[in-house]
Amino acid sequence: MQGFTVIYSIVAVLVVGSSALEGEMAELAKMLRDSCIEETGADIALIDKVNNGADLMPDPKLKCYIKCVMETAGMMSGGAVDVEAVVAVLPPELQRHADKMRACGTKAGADDCDTAFLTQACWQSGCKEDYILI
Repeated sequence: MQGFTVIYSIVAVLVVGSSALEGEMAELAKMLRDSCIEETGADIALIDKVNNGADLMPDPKLKCYIKCVMETAGMMSGGAVDVEAVVAVLPPELQRHADKMRACGTKAGADDCDTAFLTQACWQSGCKEDYILI
């Protein structure tokens, strides 16, 4: 269970976290990122652009990267996003985003990759100043 808490914490940072990851969390985030990059073929440069303030781009591989991260971290299952699980592990300084994230719910798309992307895009629009991808 502690492993899931760490993964959820990483994903909370993925979603709306501006604080740097350190130690074990940084290693787990790198493993998650590397695994999903390998699985999807997503371009790291697109992730870096988002982390430098760009809006999420509707690139098919980036969409599937986001889905991979969300599913691997237990944030998404069967095409639905578990927003409450994500909100539950947000650090106190990021709880101010909880209502915005809840309001997004699961944004249904054409497939699971699109659903993950649309949901994250909604989160990003409501939490732009704190949004990053791992």
